[in-house]
Amino acid sequence: MVKVTAVSIRIGKNVEKIRVKKGLTQEKLAFEAGLNRAYIGYIERGERNPSTDTLVKIARALKVSPKDLLD
Repeated sequence: MVKVTAVSIRIGKNVEKIRVKKGLTQEKLAFEAGLNRAYIGYIERGERNPSTDTLVKIARALKVSPKDLLD
């Protein structure tokens, strides 16, 4: 069973909000970040707690600061 934390949920909501605002699909974001599309979905639902390296990859693909994913 996956442990969902408040931080994981916050990161996921921020990733999704920014991704949608920029008009990207999960598939396009995953491609740009070099990640699996399913993994982006898990992150957005708060089901995975991404590493700092993964957060940086996602932030770069979204053209935002990693801090924007944590706020």
